[in-house]
Amino acid sequence: MNSFIYPPRKFLPNDPMKHLVPILLIMFSCLSGQSLADTDGTALAKQLYDRPDGRDASVQALMNLSQEGSKPRYRMLYTYRLDDENGETWSLTRFTEPTDINGTGLLTHDRPGDESDQWIYLPALDRARRISSSRRGGRFVGSDIYYEDLSKRDVGKDRHRILGDGKVGKTATTMLESIPLDLDDSVYSKRISWVHMKTLIPLQVDYYATGSETPTKRMKVNKIQKLQGYWTVLDSTVYDLGSGHQTRIVTRAIKYDQQLPSTLFSRQTLSDTRLEEAYRP
Repeated sequence: MNSFIYPPRKFLPNDPMKHLVPILLIMFSCLSGQSLADTDGTALAKQLYDRPDGRDASVQALMNLSQEGSKPRYRMLYTYRLDDENGETWSLTRFTEPTDINGTGLLTHDRPGDESDQWIYLPALDRARRISSSRRGGRFVGSDIYYEDLSKRDVGKDRHRILGDGKVGKTATTMLESIPLDLDDSVYSKRISWVHMKTLIPLQVDYYATGSETPTKRMKVNKIQKLQGYWTVLDSTVYDLGSGHQTRIVTRAIKYDQQLPSTLFSRQTLSDTRLEEAYRP
């Protein structure tokens, strides 16, 4: 005999439980759906964070800064990335053109579940200085890319929720909303990503500033391709939706899994461009 199975209750005409039970069922149904959306959102965010992109990578790219009515400005840069055995990510960005920013570099150290550390090297000062958390909303070398955008944000810092299906152009995507658990921990109050599920690449990301009901910045991917077995963004543009200023980044060369040494990602290398030249693609 199973003591946990009871016959269905028969309600009397004026029994208050007759109306309460359907209400409770609706409430539990809504709560269950909300929990599922959150759980699925966190799972998708984790997939994006762990998307296969090689143990390391070296990239040569061209940055184009433009605004209607102004002459475009071009900048050449190299970026190096290393994922170490502790789950930490190191990256080094170096500008080589034009001459006024030649040698400028940024070193970023991302640790899962912790704050990111960043240092910038300015040749004119001939020293590396740490980027404070209060400057994470600052524009990197005058572009529409903020210092925060150059770090790998930990999944656990945000509440993630799937909003449903969407499209970027004619491509089907899944819309993922990410809101900081601590609003002081990000320059953005919300991000909405249009994720291409086959490649796990966000084809569009809308960024919201605190107090804004509409996005203030947008990133759109223009071209992706599979290289060395990894889906790679080769062309993307970041738009300042207020000023109309744009920052386009086009990859010119890339190499994965070169066995980059950890010594490449140091403050010494940041201030000495010769130490990293051998690893340029």
